[in-house]
Amino acid sequence: METYISFALAVLAAPLFPGIILKVKAFFAGKNGPPLLIKYYTLIKLLRKGSVYSTSTTFVFKLGPIVSFAAALTVLLFFPFAGQAPLLSFHGDVIVLFYIMGIGRFFTVIAALDTASPFEGMGAAREVFFSTLAEVTIFTVLILFYRMSGSLSLATYFTGENPITLMGQSGALILLVIIAMFMVLLAENSRVPVDDPATHLELTMIHEVMILDHSGPDLALIEIGAFLKLIFYAAFITQLIFPFDVLNGITRGLIFLGILSLIYVFIGITESIMARFRMDLVPKFILTSFALVFFAAILTMGVFQ
Repeated sequence: METYISFALAVLAAPLFPGIILKVKAFFAGKNGPPLLIKYYTLIKLLRKGSVYSTSTTFVFKLGPIVSFAAALTVLLFFPFAGQAPLLSFHGDVIVLFYIMGIGRFFTVIAALDTASPFEGMGAAREVFFSTLAEVTIFTVLILFYRMSGSLSLATYFTGENPITLMGQSGALILLVIIAMFMVLLAENSRVPVDDPATHLELTMIHEVMILDHSGPDLALIEIGAFLKLIFYAAFITQLIFPFDVLNGITRGLIFLGILSLIYVFIGITESIMARFRMDLVPKFILTSFALVFFAAILTMGVFQ
């Protein structure tokens, strides 16, 4: 029962946490900012509207939002929130999960290309290129975790006999992984300094330019999928920070939510004190995360034989 509750809460609370980012950015700007529930209001408004389709688009354009949402939701079914056993789990699921996320991105990209818009094609090309670089870091992390645990199951990493956490015997290595995964979080979710979700300049947009032609419920599905994807990466980092298996009951859930909220706060701080990188510097930023994880993997060679 706790597994079902944790999954339901994660899905329902996913639009809440981006409101924390907006509040932090407003604080640094000396403003009050929008209410924490602003994303819920936006989703309700979009769901009440109708979708508009260009005559140049095909069924692919309509399929993109559905697949991207379904992919993000499916990934959460395998995630052990707060150390709870996930709803679904099998050996090798961690590899499948990231490819499922790749399928969601693929359909978002081809939906953008289906509009025949040069701007959306430009954003799609950037999205594919940067995500390819981030994928190198992700799979290096999986290789590292396999060496440390001997498993390819996401649940085993965080709920096994020896969960992989910052407070474990390899805490120094996990610190490098946490930093790298935070950089991947920013890249994969189109946050500053890789992309600016608040920008309206088409020449510098990446993710936002791909969904310019989506509207109504279709745009709502894309937004919900983005919220679910962001909470997945934030929860992944949260599990690396604290060993939740040592706690029981509501205390574990409260600490999980507290650390998760702090990660969103840190995202807001990052976006408040940093500017968006020039396009030619983004690959260097993403590859820096790979360098950190690769260094951590090299250090394990003398430890895990």
